[in-house]
Amino acid sequence: MLKKLCKRGDSNSKELFLTMFLVANSLTWLFMMRRNIYDVLDILNTTSQQNLIMWGIFDSTIVVSGVVGAIFSPKVRRFAFLCLWISLGIVSSIFFYFLPYLPLPHVFLISLFWNISFGLGMPSCLAYFTDCTSFENRGHKGGLTFFVSNAFATLIIILSANFTLGIITAIAWRALGLVILAVLKPQDKNLPEKQKQVSFKLIFFDKRFLLYLIPWLMFSLIYSFQKIIVKQILSDDFYNSLMIIEAIFGMLSAIVSGVLCDGIGRKIVIIYGFISLGIAYAIVGIAPASTISWYFFSIVDGTAWGIFLLIFVLILWGDLSSLSMKNAEKYYVLGSIPFFFADFIGFLFAPYVWIPASAAFSVASFFLFLAVIPLLYASETLPEKKIRERELRQYIEKAKKAKEKHA
Repeated sequence: MLKKLCKRGDSNSKELFLTMFLVANSLTWLFMMRRNIYDVLDILNTTSQQNLIMWGIFDSTIVVSGVVGAIFSPKVRRFAFLCLWISLGIVSSIFFYFLPYLPLPHVFLISLFWNISFGLGMPSCLAYFTDCTSFENRGHKGGLTFFVSNAFATLIIILSANFTLGIITAIAWRALGLVILAVLKPQDKNLPEKQKQVSFKLIFFDKRFLLYLIPWLMFSLIYSFQKIIVKQILSDDFYNSLMIIEAIFGMLSAIVSGVLCDGIGRKIVIIYGFISLGIAYAIVGIAPASTISWYFFSIVDGTAWGIFLLIFVLILWGDLSSLSMKNAEKYYVLGSIPFFFADFIGFLFAPYVWIPASAAFSVASFFLFLAVIPLLYASETLPEKKIRERELRQYIEKAKKAKEKHA
């Protein structure tokens, strides 16, 4: 089974399968628990201010605990650290079962514990994915991982009809991750000798890092505000149908863009994503009353979201850490800040934002095109030698097929 999932030529198919499963398990668990938090807030009938505090705790604590985990995880055996991390996740998920019956201060504390249990080990899990993949296969392996995590999350959320069933499913799913980890125990590699332990400041002010971080931050903020505006101007049924379309195309684009990333490079795929999204925003800005323009927008938006999540969450920071031989955990933590920061900003300004769709999407499309400018100066993270080798292999295969055909 492992040989079917992982192509020959991978250094260790067992570890590759394990890290792909752990990433998919963790992302699915995040989607499920985020949905459970929404359910808890609805059950408790919290105010908008209390919701803002909750999501502020959610986003900021994940980032802070990720920083702590990125500092200490390289000093601990990988297997022990991942076991501790997943075990904390199981315990925190069990506590979630009692949230609807507890006063609000206790809800905040348990949510704080859950956020820590997720953020603490996620950078190490993603760094493990980087260690088990190479420049040539990181894209399509990451695309497959994202497709599986989103598909399973959607399926599990649909099957979990109520809050109690959703919590039980989340606990069982996270526990399965611990079982798989124990069965396919990862090798403890002496990575600190191979990787430079550098400060967050040195990574953050690295030109190569910033030229990719700025477009990622711009997209995250634009998407956060765009989501607010779309909810305000569309009916609930139409909005939900668009979200389904976006989810489907997002999952499919993760697979396709992952293959393209390994073939033509990461940078050009990101640029295509920004340009196509800018065009879709411009069309909605011109014809906000047209149903066709909204369907086109949802298809392109979902495709771009799949591209950006794959590249800016799984691939890019691992590439940069591999090129510089620095610990990947810190790259992944800093690379996650735009996503969680924009998420909180969206909740903060949601009650106060009201802009006509034509103006909002026209401005958004302008800033999306501006986001391409830093990418023009960014260096491609897929080594040019790898691209040339792939092109040469494809040329040789075509030549062989042509020779066999004529023979």
